[in-house]
Amino acid sequence: LPQQLGGSLPAIASLNTSYSTSLSLPSPYLLVPPAERQAISDVRRTFCLFVTFDLLFISLLWIIELNLSISLWDSLKTEVVLYDYKSSFFDIFLLAVFRFLCLQVGYAAFRLKHWWVIAVTCDVVSVSPQLLSHNVFGYVIPITSFVVAWLETWFLDFKVLPQEADDERAYLAAVNASCERTPMIYPRAVSDGQFYSPPESVAGSEEDLDEEGLGRRAVTSQDKEYVSQGREAMSVVEQILAQEDNWKFEKNNDVGDSVYTLEIPFHGKTFILKAFMQCTAELVYQEVILQPEKMVQWNKTVSGCQILQRVDDNTLVSYDVSSGAAGGVVSARDFVNVRRVERKRDCYLSAGMATDHDAKPPVGRYVRGENGPGGFVVLKSSSNPSVCTFIWVLNTDLKGRLPRYLIHQSLAATMFEFMSHLRQRIADLRPSLRPPHHHHHHHQQHHHHT
Repeated sequence: LPQQLGGSLPAIASLNTSYSTSLSLPSPYLLVPPAERQAISDVRRTFCLFVTFDLLFISLLWIIELNLSISLWDSLKTEVVLYDYKSSFFDIFLLAVFRFLCLQVGYAAFRLKHWWVIAVTCDVVSVSPQLLSHNVFGYVIPITSFVVAWLETWFLDFKVLPQEADDERAYLAAVNASCERTPMIYPRAVSDGQFYSPPESVAGSEEDLDEEGLGRRAVTSQDKEYVSQGREAMSVVEQILAQEDNWKFEKNNDVGDSVYTLEIPFHGKTFILKAFMQCTAELVYQEVILQPEKMVQWNKTVSGCQILQRVDDNTLVSYDVSSGAAGGVVSARDFVNVRRVERKRDCYLSAGMATDHDAKPPVGRYVRGENGPGGFVVLKSSSNPSVCTFIWVLNTDLKGRLPRYLIHQSLAATMFEFMSHLRQRIADLRPSLRPPHHHHHHHQQHHHHT
């Protein structure tokens, strides 16, 4: 799988197959259920080891220096008992011991998460060079202790603390996700038994489908790649939904729709629109997920959509053209996306991302944009079947020579615009669904049918 995932996903090896990646990424994809936490992190253990090395190394240099001129005991007497700041190195040895004790107590015993201890100890070190001594060690020992101390400072500040902060964030995200109301879907290939393939609700695994010859199925290696990309996108969208606590609020409109953002590894900033709709989930599913080609009729933010290939019952490849945005500053873009549609008990999901298709190579009059994992989710309300929540996850790279902040500013506006078109579309469909008179009675009937 990792080899097959082509150009559209350079960095992600297939999340479904390999979440035990050796990289210590604070990745929301790698939400393994929180295990027992290590008492002391690996990177901090390395730091403590280095501090011990520092003490032993300085001691060794000092002992060598004692042995150079006269016998060891005489040297010890001169350096320690008859200590003299100008000629003795005993103070540097004591500083190394002091540094060792402070750092081990601070960072191993108390596991502090602050840099003040090391700042204090290293500043003390920097004060005592006696370079004008009788032999070469007059230079070596002070310089070594100085360099080692600053290496320790650098390592703590740039490696230990950031790495631990990242691990902490990933751990909290995992805890949040596993305590989440919805059951968290860990990045493994999900058994198709829990889904119903949207067209004709066939449960059962892919192999069963193959034997019975029901519906479309992926045959060529290209088809299988589309399917795996679709699953990939679906798994990421599910991770994003599970981490709702970590979404960062950006802005909302007067109707009460809100746009949030979430940073995800490899793809950067993802925009999430969350809206509450006064209509059934099935209706939004029909309009937004099942009939992407028809969207052009009512959605002014897209100017074209064509289905290039239906790969299997859950997967299709589409060619989409977006209208210009930000008052014409952002020109029209075209995209080739693979989309996977799934239907669960309480929600409909469509997830997709950029892919390549021979029918539409990136040439022609549009700049080819590239979408990261994203899609549409329609959540049924448990208490009231005639309302639903609509979520749009958007991660897009519009390419071209545009500053990213400008695009990010225009994306929220585009998302709100899309919602207004969708609400208008639902309102236009309403009369055909439900006459305004004897409203209540008809509502009951309509609900009964669905």
